[in-house]
This record gives sequence, structure tokens and C-alpha cells, in this order.
Amino acid sequence: MHLGYNRDPLMSVRILIVEDEPELAELIALYCEHAGWQSIVCGSAEEALGALKVASFALITLDINLPGIDGFEFLAKIRLQTQAPVVIVSARESDGEIINGLELGADEYVTKPFAPKVLIARMSALLRRQESRVPNKEQFNFGTLVLEPDAFAVKNGAERINLSTREFDILLALVQANGTPVNTYELLEKVWGSQTTETSAVGVYIQRLRKKLESIPGNQGLIETVHGRGYCINSQRHGGEPE
Repeated sequence: MHLGYNRDPLMSVRILIVEDEPELAELIALYCEHAGWQSIVCGSAEEALGALKVASFALITLDINLPGIDGFEFLAKIRLQTQAPVVIVSARESDGEIINGLELGADEYVTKPFAPKVLIARMSALLRRQESRVPNKEQFNFGTLVLEPDAFAVKNGAERINLSTREFDILLALVQANGTPVNTYELLEKVWGSQTTETSAVGVYIQRLRKKLESIPGNQGLIETVHGRGYCINSQRHGGEPE
């Protein structure tokens, strides 16, 4: 395990790098250091699971081809204990594998080879999004679900629904719109902070949300597509104003 130090400890951000290629791991760690972030490198999922038991991380970069537990299984495990954004960095580039990673809760998927500056830019965007969250004690009720922004939680009764950062932010934007359709470009601005991301990404995340939420009894047809206008929470499922 390798530890790199932030140049400004008063503004420390800790990144967990899960990568079994030492040279690539060191390269990512070096760029993290240049960005002013601490980094801890783990060469296996088992080592990374141990690190998560003793420390918290602002963001995780994750390779898929790991010895022992692979990246997909690791991602499924950690989503039960942390909501830190996850950026998959992998040579696997088939549509099926990318979709699988996103469905398991990854926030970004970067294929190898990649430009380190682009990876850092994507990580920075996710971190800025996390830092921009403001305390919000409201609760939103829709379908059988309750969304608690301050707790970063969506619950069905006592059960917490596993959502990635992107999924949660998209759902929050739709719920806060109170039944008014939100179009793709508005979601890109609200969730990604810009409109530079491929617009198709929004559709992928909407599909993932539907798969996770509408499979719960009482929530069929929860997210509605309004032709030419965008997406909204079905008015028959929306619980109205927050509590």
C-alpha cells in the first residue's frame, strides 16, 4: 500500500486507487498528488476492502482485472458500505461490461489507454459535485419511496436502495421538479455541472434508475418520458411537496 501526501493538508482529499499494475497505479497517484490530493494505492480488491474498513475516501478509482476478487464483485460489495464516487479505469471496453459497471454503481467508466489529465478532470468534476452539496433536511415522498437528500439515501420502508452518486443526483433533480419535465441538457447541467458530457449518458442513467426503482412493487412507471420535453416523476406516483 502506497501513500501519497497532499501538498495542502488543510484541503485534503483522499483517493483510493485500486489497480494491480504498479506503474499505472503510480502514474495515477502522481497526477492525484499534482491535483493536491492524497492517494492510497491497493493492488487487490482484498487489500482495498481492508483500507475501507479503517479509512474513508472521497473517491475511488477501480480496475476490473484484479487478482482474486475482480472489480465488479468489489464494486458490488463496497456499495453496501460507501457512497463515494467510483471511476472504473479498465481495458475492458465492451458495451456490456461498461453497462454492467454502471449498473453496479460506478459513476464514470474510463477505458485504457487513457489521458491522465482527462481522468483527473473527470475525478475533479465528481469531487466538485460532492463538495457542492448543501445540507438539506427535506424528505421527498414518491411511489413507495422516500428520498432524504441530507442522508444521501433513498428508502423503501426500512430498506435502503443502492444508488450511485449520478443516479441519486438525477433522481433528486426529477423529484425536486415536482412533476415538471426536466430535459437532457438541464440534467447534464444539474448533475454533471456542464453540457460537455455525451447526452446519451443521461439515457443510460435513466434506464438504470428505472431498473432499480420500478422493480419495487408499487413503483411501476415511476419515471416518465415526456416526448420532446424530458423526464419527470409520474404525477400519480409523486407525493407532492417535501416534508
